[in-house]
Amino acid sequence: MNILILGSGGREHAFTKKITESAKVTKVFVAPGNAGTAAIAENLAVDPTDFESVKAAVVANEIQMVVVGPEAPLVAGVHDYFLADEELKNIPVIGPKKDGALLEGSKDFSKQFMQKHGIPTAQYQSFTKDSLEEGKAFLTTLTPPFVLKADGLAAGKGVLIIDDLAEAQAELEDMLTNEKFGAASSTVVIEEFLRGIELSVFVLTDGKSYKVLPSAKDYKRIGEGDTGLNTGGMGAISPVPFADDAFLAKVEERVVKPTVEGLQKDGIDYRGFIFIGLMNVAGDPFVIEYNVRMGDPETEVVLPRIQSDLLELFEGVANQTLDSKSYEVTSQTATTVMLVSGGYPEAYEKGKQISGFEQAEGSIVYHAGTKLDGDKVLTSGGRVMAITTLADTMGEALATSYKNIEKITFDKMNYRTDIGFDLQ
Repeated sequence: MNILILGSGGREHAFTKKITESAKVTKVFVAPGNAGTAAIAENLAVDPTDFESVKAAVVANEIQMVVVGPEAPLVAGVHDYFLADEELKNIPVIGPKKDGALLEGSKDFSKQFMQKHGIPTAQYQSFTKDSLEEGKAFLTTLTPPFVLKADGLAAGKGVLIIDDLAEAQAELEDMLTNEKFGAASSTVVIEEFLRGIELSVFVLTDGKSYKVLPSAKDYKRIGEGDTGLNTGGMGAISPVPFADDAFLAKVEERVVKPTVEGLQKDGIDYRGFIFIGLMNVAGDPFVIEYNVRMGDPETEVVLPRIQSDLLELFEGVANQTLDSKSYEVTSQTATTVMLVSGGYPEAYEKGKQISGFEQAEGSIVYHAGTKLDGDKVLTSGGRVMAITTLADTMGEALATSYKNIEKITFDKMNYRTDIGFDLQ
């Protein structure tokens, strides 16, 4: 089979590596890809949200399946576009249609979905600029910190957690009337703050049955000890030690099953990944958010632990035969540490030459923000590489990842040295 993967980050490099291991693969294409995917697949200079260009690439390269990495093409309706096109309608797309993608595309929709189907989540209300004063009043009924979420996609920046009431009210006004996050914050969800430990659980579903993928925990803050600004993710661990069998059984019973069944009840034919962001509150799972694709860098620790043929699982999703597919996960721990550009997540420079990554031993080097310039590999984003290791213990895995990081250099390279610190 010829496969097209849409996206350009570490997640897409991880998908590419895993799919190229399948005996069913003829060739893998990645649009637009990065320097890492270029080494094991063919990159195509195509914007994943330019559906006409995606179609041209699919037809020209005789693509037989499309795997969508990021959320933007899904929320924009790439799956619907394929189904509506005579030439494309029989080519499976791994990722939900527009109606299912609303789980991530609209915080208000996802909260209503959870409430409707009895899925545990924080109490909330939604507001627009016409109900700004009611929103300010609602904030006075809550105990700080206050959680404000832009309804739409805001590139991971649309969530504010604020301790001061006056500041929260001012930020609400800024989001609603001054469009702080553009159209994404034309509606704002205000919810109660949940105290606990975060983790993520991933589900692959064909719309009828599902497989629960390994749990993972990522580290969002730029600084040691989870301090400083939020990022796209500085590292991840899988499995999560505190997510034992008893806790994961609660997750499946209270969250996964009612989510998949709720989609069926609402007439949403959902085929793809569901990322469930959870808070472990005194041993009970509460949903913080849904995403409609795999996380990054969580993909870089979840996929290496899956021992089954990923393409075989994707065929099960496409044909709604996922329940009959073999699915095995290693008991080993996977850890990943992100190397980022100096200055990230604020202003940073691109085009820095990267060296030494070829010398990594015992780790997988996943490229994220990289590009080729002749035979040189240069930085092209804030998050540059993810160094992933599988080992019998988390300590061993982290030690190997950090040992290999010492071999890698680029100007102003930055990374956290304490990934997994809170789990040991």
